[in-house]
Amino acid sequence: MPLGRSLEVGIGLVADRRPLLLLDVDGVLNPFAADDCPEGYREHAFFPEDESPVRLCDAHGPWLNDLAQGFDLVWATGWEDEANTFITPVLSLPLLPVVRFPPAPFDAAEKVPAIDAFADGRPAAWVDDAHAPEAWAWADARVAPTMLVATDPSRGLTAKTVEELLCWRTSL
Repeated sequence: MPLGRSLEVGIGLVADRRPLLLLDVDGVLNPFAADDCPEGYREHAFFPEDESPVRLCDAHGPWLNDLAQGFDLVWATGWEDEANTFITPVLSLPLLPVVRFPPAPFDAAEKVPAIDAFADGRPAAWVDDAHAPEAWAWADARVAPTMLVATDPSRGLTAKTVEELLCWRTSL
């Protein structure tokens, strides 16, 4: 085994096969469905032509960096590269890999083939506010451990959700 590669004790995964944490933006990091900007969030006018600001929570940066200790974080959002342009600097995240989806607008079910190809048999947790029935069927049919996490688009990512993800990761 080359230097720098090691087996993670107790979970049977090679370090470069860590589980993926697939992250949507709208409804997960940006609680767009909230009537008002939730406490702890700040509004950003990333897209001046859009009347809706993007709401981001400073706590999400440390939470996601904690999750990155056990997961490989990946953008799984229609934002694609714009997530790295706008979100990563605000949350102090490194640039993340991006799942490529069909051109927008697309149906939530159209995310599934791209997610499946990107995951390529790796364990994966997918956090989204709009999992299509096809996503649940995909997760049920996978051999690799898979967790779908549905968020409330008016609340987004919560401390409870982060704890659930950490517990699932530990259980592998």
